[in-house]
Amino acid sequence: MDFSGTWKVYSEENLEEFLKVVGAPEMIVKMRKELKPVLVIEQNGKDFTYTMKTPIGTKVHSFSLGKESEMTTVDGRKIKCTVREEDGKLIAENEKFTSVREIQEDDMVEVSGFNSFNNCFKDEGFGVTKKNRL
Repeated sequence: MDFSGTWKVYSEENLEEFLKVVGAPEMIVKMRKELKPVLVIEQNGKDFTYTMKTPIGTKVHSFSLGKESEMTTVDGRKIKCTVREEDGKLIAENEKFTSVREIQEDDMVEVSGFNSFNNCFKDEGFGVTKKNRL
């Protein structure tokens, strides 16, 4: 599955609750509710560059499938994360967080959860973001 492209967020469910569960500061929670980031994903085989653009800044992450990499959260915290591909989905995980991205027709749907993927779907601990390709 090729995730390359420019993606615009158009729908988010449980964002505020999810950000609170993962420990984002209140200022970030309020600010992020108002912003709809544009994501640029460049995929070259197993290597990815993921760029999030907002009016207040741009964050760039690079990673390779199956290798641990360091990423910076919206509020500046550094986390280590491993991304793998499984059944056409990109799954990013660490000990506290799981994010699953998949392409459904013209949309990329991301389901993010706190702790293990099996716990992602509790109302207080998951977020769903939908993006369409520009």
